[in-house]
Amino acid sequence: MRRSVLGRGLARTVAALTATLALAVTAAPLTSTAQAAEAVTGTLSFSGDPGEYVTGGQSYSYTPDTTQMFDVQGATDESGLSATVVSPEGERWFLDMAAPSGEKLAPGVTYTNTSNWPNAQPGDPQLEFSGDRDCQNGTGSFTISSISYGPYGYIRAVDATFERYCSGSTLPVRGELHAQMPDPAPELAVSMTLNTTGTVNTHTGVITVGGSVTCNKSAPVTLNTSAYQIQKTGTPSGSYENLTFTCEPGSPVPWTASFPSNLDPTASFKPGAAVLRGIGSARDNDYPATVNLPFPDTDITLVKS
Repeated sequence: MRRSVLGRGLARTVAALTATLALAVTAAPLTSTAQAAEAVTGTLSFSGDPGEYVTGGQSYSYTPDTTQMFDVQGATDESGLSATVVSPEGERWFLDMAAPSGEKLAPGVTYTNTSNWPNAQPGDPQLEFSGDRDCQNGTGSFTISSISYGPYGYIRAVDATFERYCSGSTLPVRGELHAQMPDPAPELAVSMTLNTTGTVNTHTGVITVGGSVTCNKSAPVTLNTSAYQIQKTGTPSGSYENLTFTCEPGSPVPWTASFPSNLDPTASFKPGAAVLRGIGSARDNDYPATVNLPFPDTDITLVKS
Protein backbone atom coordinates (compact mmCIF):
# COMPACT_ATOMS: atom_id res chain seq x y z
CA MET A 1 0.00 0.00 0.00
CA ARG A 2 2.79 2.42 0.87
CA ARG A 3 4.45 1.78 -2.48
CA SER A 4 1.29 2.80 -4.35
CA VAL A 5 1.00 5.98 -2.27
CA LEU A 6 4.60 6.87 -3.03
CA GLY A 7 3.98 6.09 -6.70
CA ARG A 8 1.05 8.48 -6.84
CA GLY A 9 3.06 11.12 -4.99
CA LEU A 10 5.95 10.78 -7.40
CA ALA A 11 3.61 11.03 -10.36
CA ARG A 12 2.14 14.26 -8.95
CA THR A 13 5.65 15.59 -8.30
CA VAL A 14 6.89 14.85 -11.81
CA ALA A 15 3.73 16.40 -13.28
CA ALA A 16 4.23 19.55 -11.19
CA LEU A 17 7.90 19.79 -12.16
CA THR A 18 7.05 19.29 -15.82
CA ALA A 19 4.45 22.07 -15.66
CA THR A 20 6.96 24.33 -13.94
CA LEU A 21 9.66 23.70 -16.51
CA ALA A 22 7.18 24.21 -19.33
CA LEU A 23 7.15 27.86 -18.29
CA ALA A 24 10.93 28.04 -18.56
CA VAL A 25 12.74 29.99 -21.21
CA THR A 26 13.16 27.99 -24.39
CA ALA A 27 14.62 28.77 -27.79
CA ALA A 28 13.25 32.08 -28.99
CA PRO A 29 12.03 32.14 -32.59
CA LEU A 30 14.34 33.97 -34.87
CA THR A 31 13.23 37.44 -35.84
CA SER A 32 12.83 38.31 -39.51
CA THR A 33 15.99 40.38 -39.78
CA ALA A 34 19.59 39.74 -38.88
CA GLN A 35 21.93 42.13 -37.14
CA ALA A 36 22.59 45.31 -39.13
CA ALA A 37 26.21 46.23 -39.71
CA GLU A 38 28.09 49.26 -40.98
CA ALA A 39 29.72 48.63 -44.35
CA VAL A 40 33.51 48.71 -44.43
CA THR A 41 33.64 49.68 -48.09
CA GLY A 42 30.99 50.18 -50.74
CA THR A 43 28.76 52.60 -52.58
CA LEU A 44 25.09 53.36 -52.96
CA SER A 45 24.64 55.35 -56.14
CA PHE A 46 21.42 56.22 -57.96
CA SER A 47 19.86 58.76 -60.28
CA GLY A 48 16.48 59.63 -61.68
CA ASP A 49 15.42 60.84 -65.06
CA PRO A 50 14.40 64.52 -65.13
CA GLY A 51 11.09 64.81 -63.33
CA GLU A 52 11.45 61.52 -61.43
CA TYR A 53 9.70 62.02 -58.07
CA VAL A 54 11.89 60.32 -55.44
CA THR A 55 15.25 61.72 -56.61
CA GLY A 56 13.93 64.93 -58.09
CA GLY A 57 15.80 64.00 -61.25
CA GLN A 58 19.17 64.25 -59.48
CA SER A 59 22.14 61.89 -59.13
CA TYR A 60 23.61 60.75 -55.80
CA SER A 61 26.51 58.62 -54.64
CA TYR A 62 27.42 57.67 -51.08
CA THR A 63 30.20 55.68 -49.44
CA PRO A 64 30.71 54.63 -45.82
CA ASP A 65 33.43 57.28 -45.44
CA THR A 66 31.14 60.12 -46.56
CA THR A 67 27.96 59.29 -44.62
CA GLN A 68 26.64 59.30 -41.08
CA MET A 69 25.31 55.77 -41.64
CA PHE A 70 25.80 53.08 -44.26
CA ASP A 71 24.06 50.01 -42.80
CA VAL A 72 23.20 46.77 -44.53
CA GLN A 73 20.89 44.19 -42.98
CA GLY A 74 19.77 40.78 -44.17
CA ALA A 75 16.81 38.52 -43.47
CA THR A 76 17.57 35.55 -41.24
CA ASP A 77 16.26 33.18 -43.94
CA GLU A 78 18.44 34.87 -46.61
CA SER A 79 15.34 35.97 -48.50
CA GLY A 80 16.05 39.69 -48.58
CA LEU A 81 18.21 42.64 -47.61
CA SER A 82 17.91 46.30 -46.84
CA ALA A 83 20.35 49.20 -46.90
CA THR A 84 20.01 52.45 -45.00
CA VAL A 85 22.19 55.46 -45.81
CA VAL A 86 22.16 58.78 -43.98
CA SER A 87 23.97 61.67 -45.63
CA PRO A 88 26.11 64.20 -43.74
CA GLU A 89 23.15 66.57 -43.96
CA GLY A 90 20.82 64.02 -42.39
CA GLU A 91 19.03 62.96 -45.57
CA ARG A 92 17.99 59.30 -45.31
CA TRP A 93 17.77 56.78 -48.15
CA PHE A 94 16.32 53.30 -47.84
CA LEU A 95 16.61 50.35 -50.23
CA ASP A 96 14.84 47.01 -49.75
CA MET A 97 15.05 43.92 -51.96
CA ALA A 98 13.35 40.58 -51.33
CA ALA A 99 12.85 37.34 -53.23
CA PRO A 100 9.38 35.79 -53.58
CA SER A 101 8.06 34.12 -50.44
CA GLY A 102 9.92 30.89 -49.63
CA GLU A 103 12.93 31.71 -51.82
CA LYS A 104 16.43 33.00 -51.06
CA LEU A 105 18.11 35.86 -52.84
CA ALA A 106 20.31 34.14 -55.40
CA PRO A 107 23.41 35.53 -57.13
CA GLY A 108 23.14 36.01 -60.86
CA VAL A 109 19.34 36.29 -60.78
CA THR A 110 17.27 39.20 -62.06
CA TYR A 111 13.93 39.65 -60.30
CA THR A 112 11.30 41.36 -62.46
CA ASN A 113 7.76 42.65 -61.97
CA THR A 114 8.48 43.66 -58.41
CA SER A 115 5.88 44.91 -56.01
CA ASN A 116 6.08 46.24 -52.48
CA TRP A 117 4.39 45.82 -49.13
CA PRO A 118 1.45 45.70 -48.47
CA ASN A 119 0.43 45.01 -52.06
CA ALA A 120 2.94 42.25 -52.79
CA GLN A 121 1.60 38.73 -53.23
CA PRO A 122 3.59 35.67 -52.00
CA GLY A 123 4.95 35.02 -55.49
CA ASP A 124 6.11 38.60 -56.04
CA PRO A 125 9.68 39.79 -55.55
CA GLN A 126 9.73 43.04 -53.62
CA LEU A 127 11.61 46.26 -54.27
CA GLU A 128 11.34 49.52 -52.38
CA PHE A 129 13.44 52.66 -52.63
CA SER A 130 12.73 55.91 -50.84
CA GLY A 131 14.25 59.06 -49.47
CA ASP A 132 12.66 62.14 -47.99
CA ARG A 133 10.12 61.63 -50.75
CA ASP A 134 8.49 58.24 -51.14
CA CYS A 135 6.03 56.63 -53.51
CA GLN A 136 4.32 53.81 -51.68
CA ASN A 137 3.40 51.88 -54.80
CA GLY A 138 5.80 51.03 -57.58
CA THR A 139 7.13 48.39 -59.95
CA GLY A 140 10.56 47.55 -61.23
CA SER A 141 13.34 44.98 -61.21
CA PHE A 142 16.63 44.24 -59.51
CA THR A 143 19.60 41.98 -60.10
CA ILE A 144 21.73 40.33 -57.42
CA SER A 145 25.12 40.10 -59.11
CA SER A 146 26.75 38.52 -56.05
CA ILE A 147 25.88 37.96 -52.41
CA SER A 148 27.46 36.05 -49.52
CA TYR A 149 26.19 35.37 -46.02
CA GLY A 150 27.39 34.82 -42.49
CA PRO A 151 25.40 33.28 -39.63
CA TYR A 152 21.65 33.94 -39.39
CA GLY A 153 21.41 35.88 -42.64
CA TYR A 154 24.26 38.30 -41.87
CA ILE A 155 25.27 39.96 -45.15
CA ARG A 156 29.02 39.59 -45.73
CA ALA A 157 29.05 41.22 -49.19
CA VAL A 158 26.57 42.19 -51.88
CA ASP A 159 26.57 43.67 -55.37
CA ALA A 160 23.19 44.57 -56.84
CA THR A 161 21.50 46.90 -59.31
CA PHE A 162 17.89 48.10 -59.39
CA GLU A 163 15.36 50.08 -61.41
CA ARG A 164 12.05 51.27 -59.99
CA TYR A 165 9.08 53.25 -61.28
CA CYS A 166 6.61 55.00 -59.04
CA SER A 167 3.07 53.85 -59.71
CA GLY A 168 1.75 55.42 -62.89
CA SER A 169 5.12 56.98 -63.82
CA THR A 170 7.30 56.21 -66.82
CA LEU A 171 10.34 57.84 -65.19
CA PRO A 172 12.62 55.39 -63.39
CA VAL A 173 15.19 55.69 -60.65
CA ARG A 174 18.20 53.48 -61.33
CA GLY A 175 20.86 52.55 -58.83
CA GLU A 176 23.59 50.22 -57.62
CA LEU A 177 24.49 48.86 -54.22
CA HIS A 178 27.97 47.52 -53.48
CA ALA A 179 28.92 46.71 -49.91
CA GLN A 180 31.58 44.75 -48.07
CA MET A 181 30.77 44.16 -44.42
CA PRO A 182 32.99 43.44 -41.40
CA ASP A 183 33.76 39.80 -40.67
CA PRO A 184 30.79 38.36 -38.78
CA ALA A 185 31.03 37.65 -35.07
CA PRO A 186 31.25 33.98 -34.07
CA GLU A 187 28.05 32.19 -33.19
CA LEU A 188 27.43 31.64 -29.51
CA ALA A 189 28.68 28.28 -28.19
CA VAL A 190 27.65 27.49 -24.64
CA SER A 191 27.57 24.41 -22.43
CA MET A 192 26.63 23.58 -18.87
CA THR A 193 27.78 21.14 -16.19
CA LEU A 194 25.92 20.26 -13.01
CA ASN A 195 27.26 19.71 -9.52
CA THR A 196 26.35 16.21 -8.37
CA THR A 197 26.41 17.33 -4.73
CA GLY A 198 24.12 19.90 -3.14
CA THR A 199 23.46 21.02 0.40
CA VAL A 200 20.36 21.05 2.60
CA ASN A 201 19.68 23.10 5.69
CA THR A 202 18.03 20.60 8.01
CA HIS A 203 16.36 23.39 10.01
CA THR A 204 14.68 25.16 7.08
CA GLY A 205 14.66 22.42 4.43
CA VAL A 206 16.25 24.81 1.92
CA ILE A 207 18.54 23.10 -0.57
CA THR A 208 21.31 24.71 -2.61
CA VAL A 209 22.17 23.21 -6.00
CA GLY A 210 24.35 24.49 -8.78
CA GLY A 211 26.69 24.03 -11.68
CA SER A 212 28.65 26.11 -14.16
CA VAL A 213 28.23 27.50 -17.66
CA THR A 214 30.98 27.89 -20.24
CA CYS A 215 30.73 30.14 -23.31
CA ASN A 216 32.90 31.49 -26.11
CA LYS A 217 31.65 35.09 -25.73
CA SER A 218 29.68 37.19 -23.30
CA ALA A 219 26.03 36.14 -23.12
CA PRO A 220 23.07 36.62 -20.75
CA VAL A 221 21.86 33.32 -19.32
CA THR A 222 18.50 32.39 -17.78
CA LEU A 223 18.03 29.16 -15.84
CA ASN A 224 15.04 27.39 -14.34
CA THR A 225 15.81 24.44 -12.08
CA SER A 226 13.87 22.10 -9.84
CA ALA A 227 14.49 19.05 -7.68
CA TYR A 228 12.58 16.31 -5.99
CA GLN A 229 13.44 13.65 -3.43
CA ILE A 230 11.67 10.34 -2.83
CA GLN A 231 11.22 9.67 0.88
CA LYS A 232 9.28 7.03 2.75
CA THR A 233 6.80 9.59 4.05
CA GLY A 234 6.52 11.92 1.08
CA THR A 235 8.13 13.45 -1.99
CA PRO A 236 9.45 16.96 -1.34
CA SER A 237 9.82 18.99 -4.52
CA GLY A 238 10.78 22.56 -5.25
CA SER A 239 11.94 24.90 -7.96
CA TYR A 240 13.74 28.16 -8.66
CA GLU A 241 12.75 30.12 -11.76
CA ASN A 242 14.43 32.85 -13.78
CA LEU A 243 17.91 32.73 -12.33
CA THR A 244 19.77 35.24 -14.51
CA PHE A 245 23.47 35.99 -14.84
CA THR A 246 26.04 36.79 -17.52
CA CYS A 247 28.38 34.15 -18.87
CA GLU A 248 31.84 35.51 -19.69
CA PRO A 249 34.39 33.63 -21.78
CA GLY A 250 37.65 32.36 -20.36
CA SER A 251 36.56 30.07 -17.53
CA PRO A 252 33.40 28.31 -16.29
CA VAL A 253 30.93 30.67 -14.62
CA PRO A 254 29.40 29.07 -11.50
CA TRP A 255 25.74 29.38 -10.56
CA THR A 256 23.71 28.31 -7.54
CA ALA A 257 20.03 28.26 -6.69
CA SER A 258 18.48 27.82 -3.24
CA PHE A 259 14.88 26.86 -2.59
CA PRO A 260 12.71 24.81 -0.19
CA SER A 261 10.09 22.25 -1.09
CA ASN A 262 7.80 24.95 -2.48
CA LEU A 263 5.97 22.75 -5.00
CA ASP A 264 5.01 20.33 -2.23
CA PRO A 265 5.24 22.32 1.02
CA THR A 266 3.90 19.39 3.04
CA ALA A 267 7.29 17.63 2.78
CA SER A 268 10.82 18.84 3.46
CA PHE A 269 14.16 18.03 1.83
CA LYS A 270 16.61 15.96 3.87
CA PRO A 271 20.19 14.75 3.37
CA GLY A 272 20.35 11.94 0.83
CA ALA A 273 19.71 11.19 -2.83
CA ALA A 274 17.63 13.58 -4.94
CA VAL A 275 16.98 14.34 -8.59
CA LEU A 276 17.85 17.68 -10.24
CA ARG A 277 16.29 18.81 -13.50
CA GLY A 278 15.87 22.02 -15.43
CA ILE A 279 16.27 24.03 -18.58
CA GLY A 280 18.06 27.21 -19.50
CA SER A 281 18.88 29.50 -22.38
CA ALA A 282 21.61 31.90 -23.43
CA ARG A 283 20.99 34.81 -25.80
CA ASP A 284 23.41 35.55 -28.61
CA ASN A 285 23.89 39.33 -28.48
CA ASP A 286 25.27 39.43 -32.03
CA TYR A 287 22.45 37.56 -33.75
CA PRO A 288 18.70 37.08 -33.32
CA ALA A 289 19.24 33.67 -31.73
CA THR A 290 18.86 31.92 -28.40
CA VAL A 291 20.79 28.77 -27.50
CA ASN A 292 19.00 26.19 -25.37
CA LEU A 293 20.67 24.76 -22.29
CA PRO A 294 18.55 21.76 -21.30
CA PHE A 295 19.85 19.42 -18.67
CA PRO A 296 18.32 15.98 -18.14
CA ASP A 297 17.27 14.47 -14.86
CA THR A 298 20.48 14.18 -12.85
CA ASP A 299 21.02 12.20 -9.67
CA ILE A 300 22.55 14.35 -6.95
CA THR A 301 23.36 13.90 -3.27
CA LEU A 302 22.20 16.42 -0.69
CA VAL A 303 24.49 16.79 2.29
CA LYS A 304 23.84 18.66 5.51
CA SER A 305 24.99 22.27 5.31
